[in-house]
Amino acid sequence: MQIQGIPAFYELQLIILSVVCVVSLIADRYLSSKARRNQAKGEVGHQGNGKSGSSNPALAALTRKYLVVYALVMGADWLQGPYVYSLYKDQYAFPERLVAGLFVTGFVSAGLAAPLVGVWADQQYVGSDYISERNKPTCCLISGRRTSCLIFCVTYTTACGCIMIPYLPILFFGRILGGVSTAILFSAFESWLISESTSVTLHSTDLSTIMGRATLINGFIATGAGVVSNKLVEATHNFVSPFMASGAILVLAWLLIGRTWTENYGSLSRTTDRDILQIRRMGHACNIVRQDPLLLVLGLTQTCFEGSMYLFVFLWVPALQEYAKGTPSISLPLGYIFSSFMISMMLGSLIYTAIVSRSKKPISNIEGNSSLKLHAQLSSTVCAVSAFALASSAASKDEHVRFYAFCLFETCVGMYYPVQGTLRGTLISNEHRATLSSLFRVPLNIFVVVSLLTGVSSARRTVLVACAMMLAFSSLMTAVVIVGHSKKTHSIQSNDQDRE
Repeated sequence: MQIQGIPAFYELQLIILSVVCVVSLIADRYLSSKARRNQAKGEVGHQGNGKSGSSNPALAALTRKYLVVYALVMGADWLQGPYVYSLYKDQYAFPERLVAGLFVTGFVSAGLAAPLVGVWADQQYVGSDYISERNKPTCCLISGRRTSCLIFCVTYTTACGCIMIPYLPILFFGRILGGVSTAILFSAFESWLISESTSVTLHSTDLSTIMGRATLINGFIATGAGVVSNKLVEATHNFVSPFMASGAILVLAWLLIGRTWTENYGSLSRTTDRDILQIRRMGHACNIVRQDPLLLVLGLTQTCFEGSMYLFVFLWVPALQEYAKGTPSISLPLGYIFSSFMISMMLGSLIYTAIVSRSKKPISNIEGNSSLKLHAQLSSTVCAVSAFALASSAASKDEHVRFYAFCLFETCVGMYYPVQGTLRGTLISNEHRATLSSLFRVPLNIFVVVSLLTGVSSARRTVLVACAMMLAFSSLMTAVVIVGHSKKTHSIQSNDQDRE
């Protein structure tokens, strides 16, 4: 470790955050074991088939099946992240504007593909005879969440192969495939998990636990993937090597999904329907969102938060470099900073898990609405704290203050994913789950593309302030609409229960 200079500060912060994370993990394990012991002494479980927590074999089996695959696909995704820009700019020597065009192509592709992959994931296409949801269809197009996840592995592996060939048409084709893959990754996998948890009658808090663990694992995977990709590049002296490793991991994920996952759907559709692009179904989904204030606010939150998160990916390096202390010869240790952000994200996941675990109460038929109220309050709080973090980074000209503000924002990211996933599972019906989840990504990608095309690098402070204002507005709307709705419903149900 260096005695002085910029790297020493970030190494120290990484060590401190790592120690805090380890202590938090130990505390979480201890409290979880204590809670299980208390339940074993006579507490009545109210989860699914009467078993709760780790005592439920269905929960344990689903957790294992989902998290193993989730770790693989997210690891494959994170392996590519650190070196996409360097591969285009440094190894292939493309100009900055062309590199930006390649990135924008990926976002545009994801935005256009999002509603389509959601519809195809939700629907089951069959021939003239009706079949049950669990049976294999006699005539199947692109249908089902499991099938969509298998297609993701194929398209993302192909995208990894395309990026290894420095020929522009193939590179742009690879970015299109990458965008389609991203649309599937952030809709079909979560939809499969939620639908599967419903089919095995898991409680909503069990689903929250799985999502919290997924975010925690994602943090570990992201931290490890950064180190592995760095070592691969050092060993091969080639920025292509992480993409080769990513493709191999995706092949393994494809095999596991094919062997261990069962298919599930949202609804049934006849092959006599010639609306292959499902325009009518997407229009119906848009009407559902437009007529339901809860879904409108849910989509607003996703656009504001994830849009800010994607822009943050482009902004954090120049934002820290802008007011970096020390001499120009001392460069920022981006690897240490990135790892600090990922550990902060893991801490956010642990905070979420602790809050949800402490909130588990046997409250009979109003339990589901209580979970909605809790997660709506958490969503509002996460957006408010994120707005504060980004506003603080925009207001400060101190490099270290910006670093701490960015760590706080990443902590909110760690809480956001399980919170938002649980809200989607509660508010969106199974029939349209993947469709609506993907539909929410359309304004998100439009927001990011417009921001990129207008040049975020030349207006970093303005973009950070704008993101903070949007997050503050989203926090307020969530508090007024979703939290207000859940409180009102909770009060009505409580009164009905008292009368009984």
